[in-house]
This record gives sequence, structure tokens and C-alpha cells, in this order.
Amino acid sequence: MPVQNDAPGLDQSGKTHNHWTRRSLLKKGGLWGLFSLLFGGASAVAATAVTEDSGILSDAIGAFFQNHYNRMTKDEVQEALARIERRAKRTYDVDIEVSNDPPQPGVVYGYALNISKCKGYRKCVDGCIEENNQGRDPQIAYIRVLELDAGSLELNRSDHYYDSETVPQPGKIYLPIQCMQCDNPPCVKACPVDATWKEPDGIVVTDYDWCIGSRACMTACPYSARQFNWTEPKIPAGELNPHTHLLGNRPREKGVVEKCTYCIQRARKNRQPACVEACPTGARIFGNLLDPKSEIRYILENKNVFRLKEDLGCEPKFWYYTD
Repeated sequence: MPVQNDAPGLDQSGKTHNHWTRRSLLKKGGLWGLFSLLFGGASAVAATAVTEDSGILSDAIGAFFQNHYNRMTKDEVQEALARIERRAKRTYDVDIEVSNDPPQPGVVYGYALNISKCKGYRKCVDGCIEENNQGRDPQIAYIRVLELDAGSLELNRSDHYYDSETVPQPGKIYLPIQCMQCDNPPCVKACPVDATWKEPDGIVVTDYDWCIGSRACMTACPYSARQFNWTEPKIPAGELNPHTHLLGNRPREKGVVEKCTYCIQRARKNRQPACVEACPTGARIFGNLLDPKSEIRYILENKNVFRLKEDLGCEPKFWYYTD
């Protein structure tokens, strides 16, 4: 009996892989499908799993029964972190660490972007992709840089795919857009399974293990900030960032929706997001909105700032300004 495509086995490179997920097993008939797959006529598959890697089968079962992150005990979280690390090792042959750093007390993150300094280089896009383990083929990007006519903010007339030999182009301005980490996020309200929510530090996160890929959050988001994995994300092993967070840049799977998390794996370790560090012009400012001495507070209090689509009532924590 050949190994099924969604069961543990060997890929073309000879590496052990595991594509049993809660989502794929639910498609096979829920709990009954799980037991019938494991014990009713799938002995060859189970034998392969034990032969190739005795931990694959238990990891598949553990992932299926994994609770929602918001209901997991500390021990259950640690078990989930270990499963994710083992799966990354099997898939990419890379040792990764998956952290679960909680929100810091007295911190709410905010972002400000100086349009007059943004020159359209897209270095922020590249830095974000590399840091957050986004799929390369097809390419997923959390940040889009729009090219507009100077003096205009008509986003429907912007060019998302400009390909000039040099930037900036005369008579053009550049407007990066990403997740606005709304204080009143419509995506959270739209999710039918509560797989996405706003954390106390203002970051909107996703439980990838509970996301069912309905894409209701994508429809609800007025900033087109969420991306859907239509295929299994492809990341060269040598380019995988091993420093990850459970609710952030840890390797995702086919069929889930993902987005910017302000580099939660960095922010909660008091580091700047990758896009801030990658920007060659210093256009990006990130910090704690509750700290009266922070640079972002200075900007909000002393610059003429604005937010996109503010009339929708989403209360984005992402501001734009000019010198």
C-alpha cells in the first residue's frame, strides 16, 4: 500500500515529512477519520511512520487534539512548541527555536512612517520576508509599497508593481502599507472560529493551528493586509530564520492566513522590527505608545500625522507624517 500524500513518509529528497494536520484530518471526517486512518486499514502508513521516525505519529495525534492557544495550559504550550520545532527539523533539516514571550506590562506598540523619507526602495519588504519566514514561491509579502503621483493619496490609482530602473521617480511619492494593528480590528470580529485576536500590547495575532482558512478576515480587512497560503510555503533551508515565535514567524502551513505582527519575535525581546532596521532612509519609527519619552510619542505630539481610512473606525495604530 503506497503512502498517502498527506501522511508521514519520505519526500523526494529522502527527508521525513509530515502533512497530517488538524485541518486535513477534519476533511477526512473529523475524529472518526482520525481513528480510521490510524487504526482502520492504515497499518502500512502507521508502520512507515514508526519506522522512519517514531515521533511523527504521536506528533500528528498531538497536533490534531491541540487546544486553542488561548485555552492551553503552560505544559500544553511547551508540548506544542516542541512539536513545531521537531516538524521544522524534519521539513527543513534546520534546528529552530519557538518562543512564547508574553506581552510586556505597560506596553502598547505603535508605528509611524515618514512619507517624505520613503524613496520606494522596498528594502523593508525584503527584510520582512527574510525575518518572517514568508513563502518564496509563490512569494508572500506583508508590506506593499505603493507608487502615487505627488500630492495624491488616491490609493485606487496607485501602482503596486512599479518596476522602474531607479527610484524615486520624478513626480512620485511612495506609501508603504501593512497590517495597521487596529485597536478595533474588523478581522477579529469576522473570524468564525476566534483564531485571531488582539493581544494586550496591541498586536493582532493568529493561532495558525486553529485557522481554518475561511478568509473571512481577509474580506473584512480594509487594508488588504492579510495573505493566504494557497500552497505549502516554500523556504530554502539556508534562508529559514530559526528565531521564531509561536504567534508570529514560525513556519506556517498551506491553508492558513498570515500577516504582519510587528515582528512579535523581536518586539517582545525589545528589538526593532526587521522593516525598521532594513529601511535605508530612517523613514520608519516603532515604539511604545504608553512611554511619554518614546520617539513615536514625540512624533504623534509634534508632527502633523494621519491614518489611512480613519473614517472606518478601525483605530489603526499606524500613522503617517511628513517633514
